[in-house]
Amino acid sequence: MANSTPAGDRASDRRRRLRALVDERRALLVPGAANALTARVIADCGFEALYVTGAGVANTLLGVPDIGLVTLTEMVQTVEAIGETCTLPMIVDIDTGFGNAINTHRTVRVLERAGACGLQIEDQVFPKKCGHFDGKGVIPVGEMVSKVKAAVDARDDQNLLIMARTDARAIEGIDAAIERAQRYIEAGADLTFVEAPVSEAEMRQVTASLAVPQVANLVVGGRTPLLPQPALAEIGFSIVLYANAPLQAAMRAMSEVLGALKRDGGLDAVRDRLADFGERQRLVDKATYDALEKRYAVE
Repeated sequence: MANSTPAGDRASDRRRRLRALVDERRALLVPGAANALTARVIADCGFEALYVTGAGVANTLLGVPDIGLVTLTEMVQTVEAIGETCTLPMIVDIDTGFGNAINTHRTVRVLERAGACGLQIEDQVFPKKCGHFDGKGVIPVGEMVSKVKAAVDARDDQNLLIMARTDARAIEGIDAAIERAQRYIEAGADLTFVEAPVSEAEMRQVTASLAVPQVANLVVGGRTPLLPQPALAEIGFSIVLYANAPLQAAMRAMSEVLGALKRDGGLDAVRDRLADFGERQRLVDKATYDALEKRYAVE
């Protein structure tokens, strides 16, 4: 079955694969998926990993902004749906761990069973906000250290990557954000993620100051410079998240196509913007289900 899990490609295999990719430190491009269809498109385009975006799930599933409204149950259901149809390693956004250190411990266990290969936890106060929004707050360093320790302790598979994110840059400055990230590394984080540096100089400061692999989050319209992949690799980033580029593209396309339908009463002017029927069925792997239907047909 295309994009489904073949024998020998278990979650443990995908975790080992993701760890190896991270260790290469070549600015691996990781687009975001908020649903299984987007994950299929990402795989079809040849990417090596994907990011299950909390903001995308909030926008797509609930139609709300990224302000901490997604629940653990909703995130688990999304991860399970993606994992059922896509073999790419998944880095999963768990926001603030869905509670305190004890909640974080359970969150890690549940999402590891669901198939996550990496988990990103952040140090914002609850309810959290998008990293490029104003009005954020961060919890005390010690509280976040406890969450990171709980996450590390909770995993059964040591290849499940724990990614600790700090949003302190916007509140306390870049030096304080880097200091926080160092504390999270000491607590056991495999990667750190200093959110929203505002210049290339700050991005270089992050990678030069922190020994473990680093994450860059590029948001169109956000605060971090949109540097090309070769520059990000030269700076030393391991992962480059384009967390909501697919969602932003889909939103614009839907608005343009539906706007034409409303205006013109038909789609002739925008037919070239639509996936045709055959492409749609190929992406959702209809041929495999046709074969299964024949195999299990009642004789």
